[in-house]
Amino acid sequence: MAKSLGASLYVPANHKNLTAIANGDRLPHARSLIFCTEDSIADRELSWSLFNLSVVLANMRLDVAADRFVRVRNPEVLARVLAMPGAEKLTGFVLPKITRHNFDSYYKLVRHTEHVLMPTLETAEAFDDGEMQGLRAALEAPGVRHRILALRIGGNDLLALLGLRRPRGMTLYRTPLGPVISRLVTTFRPYGFMLTAPVFEYLDLPELLDQEVIEDLAHGMVGKTAIHPTQIAAIEQHFKVTPQDLAVARAILDASSPAVFRMDDAMQEVATHRAWAERTLEQSRLFGSRAELGHKPFLEGEPS
Repeated sequence: MAKSLGASLYVPANHKNLTAIANGDRLPHARSLIFCTEDSIADRELSWSLFNLSVVLANMRLDVAADRFVRVRNPEVLARVLAMPGAEKLTGFVLPKITRHNFDSYYKLVRHTEHVLMPTLETAEAFDDGEMQGLRAALEAPGVRHRILALRIGGNDLLALLGLRRPRGMTLYRTPLGPVISRLVTTFRPYGFMLTAPVFEYLDLPELLDQEVIEDLAHGMVGKTAIHPTQIAAIEQHFKVTPQDLAVARAILDASSPAVFRMDDAMQEVATHRAWAERTLEQSRLFGSRAELGHKPFLEGEPS
């Protein structure tokens, strides 16, 4: 069962404090870090960013709880990162703009490593059900399937393909991407592939971020990309499990429970709700539980 990732913080690979962030000296509450060499890095800054990343990998400690990934720019950058001393300390890689046509150019570089992969769905192919089914088949190939931690949805890139940007005042699910995300969920999740939700780029709309994360979770997303440290707690508060859900999940998994029973004023059906119950217990273990969920003020953080 794939674990919930919570908030994954993007940090540009040229960040001046990248070593401190990677080692948990800064932002120790971050559970998932993605060092970016793609969209957040200008072409003229790539060489310096890769040098900075090489220094970080060489000095990155192993006794850090956070998962640490590199979002590579292309297969050539992936090859360069894999050649850096310390690359084996990384949990894995985020692969950009993945389709069934280019996935193997990345996979062949990591097939003999222990790294896991998070391919990103952010090209025109994401709008084509046949292309997504073809990609799913490629990801189900022997030796590949167990390496796929999750699929990331690149919301801003997909909107850009439509000539749009997310408006202020509405969640992503009220834009043309809402049906697209639903189709990606039904294309991949029944086959065991988890998905993570796109970025929320407005830092001054915390209530709307709250609403979007609620909708992310309703669509089965196991994580959401954060673009600023202040978004981490705001996102992960929604991954905490209510005591009511925790009690119901335990009852569903109790071997002595009947096949169908009433609890919390709802029908609980062991056969159909078991997967939900197992995920709920795992989510509680990772994120804890909560009695009440209301918006909490952002914590202080530094721009990534």
